[in-house]
Amino acid sequence: MNNPRPIAAALSALVALVIPLAACSTPSAPAEPTTATVDTVPSEERGATQHNTADTMFAQMMIIHHEGAIDMAELARTRSGSEEVRALAERISAAQGPEIEQMQSWLRAWGEPTDGGGHAGHGGMDMDGMTQDEMMAMLDGLSGADFDEAFLTGMIAHHEGAVDMAQAQLADGENPEALELAEKIIDDQEAEITEMQELLGQ
Repeated sequence: MNNPRPIAAALSALVALVIPLAACSTPSAPAEPTTATVDTVPSEERGATQHNTADTMFAQMMIIHHEGAIDMAELARTRSGSEEVRALAERISAAQGPEIEQMQSWLRAWGEPTDGGGHAGHGGMDMDGMTQDEMMAMLDGLSGADFDEAFLTGMIAHHEGAVDMAQAQLADGENPEALELAEKIIDDQEAEITEMQELLGQ
């Protein structure tokens, strides 16, 4: 019979050699995970160009609408008989002029027309059954208290149209800056509607 002791001794020696080697071969720490950059466009740039059809229409039509309000306000400077009405007209021009420039800059960044995009016939809105041109023609023939009454009545309807447009933008638009402006227009013009109603004694 073979002597098992030499075999056992050889196995013991082998185990003694393998254990230290296993201890020395500790797996290296996994590399730090790398986050793949899916979109390299800065978030502020995405926000500036992100838009849909509702954003485009809102900007194009509100530009025309604001231009109409400024035209009416310019007449108030020389035709109004009320210091309060003239001051209101000044504030309307001062607020809406920069908003026009802001919306024009969006449209240029979006690659969209800044001249109304075919909506020129709608931007003036309907003011108690009158178009923008008709309202301007009527106001141009008035002065003093008669002008003030017609101006305030027409501008209330004009502002109500702007509020409706801004609410449609909040419902359907997606550009963050356009949504923010829509909220501002609603707040500003609803406050001015209340002011004009008070001036009319309503």
